[in-house]
Amino acid sequence: MKKKLLLHVCCAPCSSYVLSILNNIYDISIYFYNPNIEPYEEFNKRYIELKNFIKNNYPNIKIYIDDYYNNDFKNISYGLEKEPEKGKRCLNCYKMRLERTALKAIAVNADIFTSTLSVSPYKNSNWLNEIGKELENKYNIKYLESDFKKNDGYKKSIELSKKYDLYRQNYCGCIYSKKDII
Repeated sequence: MKKKLLLHVCCAPCSSYVLSILNNIYDISIYFYNPNIEPYEEFNKRYIELKNFIKNNYPNIKIYIDDYYNNDFKNISYGLEKEPEKGKRCLNCYKMRLERTALKAIAVNADIFTSTLSVSPYKNSNWLNEIGKELENKYNIKYLESDFKKNDGYKKSIELSKKYDLYRQNYCGCIYSKKDII
């Protein structure tokens, strides 16, 4: 019997590759908790794209979505608005989203949790794994350490996005990272 994995997902493109490698190993449920994504229309667009991708390609996977708690993100990023991508603001965001994922994993009786975030070259996998292990110890739920960008994971996610004609955003999601690309 496969272990139950709760996978935090930020968007359909990042999940495409991660699901392709984990789906045969785990009984996966998805958790969409991303209060960092702005504006709300972008948050909704990413969720709808994810929902359609899952429905069409992994119909047995259940999706849990959390409300749009953008003030949670604003609170943890206050004073860090000018930090660069991969800076302290991102560290706080990782902590917030992974902790919420650990708690959700416990609530839905998952055996293990992780996130698609490490597929991005803009995300610090070491930080994600350190946070995940701390949460594993704090809540007594297993964390799957990962660096999904290894072995061309990011490149493969781009290829799968094209194959499935997925909407692929050009910024991580928070308004501050969007300013970095303008």
